[in-house]
Amino acid sequence: MEPETGPEGPALGAAANEPTLQPPAPEAGSDLQAELKAARDKAAEYHDLYLRARADLENTRRRAMEDIAKTQKYAIESFAEALVPVADSLERALESSAGDPQRLREGVQITLRQLLAAFERARLTEINPAGEKFDPHRHQAISTVPVAAGEGTAPNHVVAVLQKGWMIADRVLRPALVTVTQDT
Repeated sequence: MEPETGPEGPALGAAANEPTLQPPAPEAGSDLQAELKAARDKAAEYHDLYLRARADLENTRRRAMEDIAKTQKYAIESFAEALVPVADSLERALESSAGDPQRLREGVQITLRQLLAAFERARLTEINPAGEKFDPHRHQAISTVPVAAGEGTAPNHVVAVLQKGWMIADRVLRPALVTVTQDT
C-alpha cells in the first residue's frame, strides 16, 4: 500500500509538525518601527548634509573660477599702471622735439629709466650675456666666429649680443640673440 498524500495523509501531517511563522509580538513590532523611523530620519539628515556640502562645493568652485578669470583679465593692471607715466613722458618728448636736441636726449634717458623701473617692478629683467658661456635655454646663437687658442676668449662663449633677451621672474620671455665663439 502506498502512503496517502491527500489532505489527511502523511504529507499533511509532516507540514503540521513544522514551526510556523507568527507575527511579532506587538512590542517587537513597535521597536522595529521606531528603529526604522530613526534610521530613515538619520538617512534624510545625511542626505540633506550631502546636498548642502555639494552645493557649498559648487559655490566654492564657481567663486574660484571667477577669481581665476578676474586674475587673468586684470593681471597686467599693475604693469599697465607703471607704463602710463612712460607713455606720458614719450608724448611730452614728441611735443617738445622741436627744441634743443640735448634736452630731447635727456628726456628720452629719463623716460628709459622710468620704463626700466616699471620693468623691475613687474619682475621683467634683461638678459645681456656678453662674455658669458652660451646657454641654449637663455640665448639663441645667430652666428659663430672662430677663435684661436691664444686669443683669450674661450670657445662656446658669447662675444656679441645682437639683441638683449628678457625674462619674467625665472621664465625666458625672449632669448638673447648672440654671436658665439667656436674652436678653429
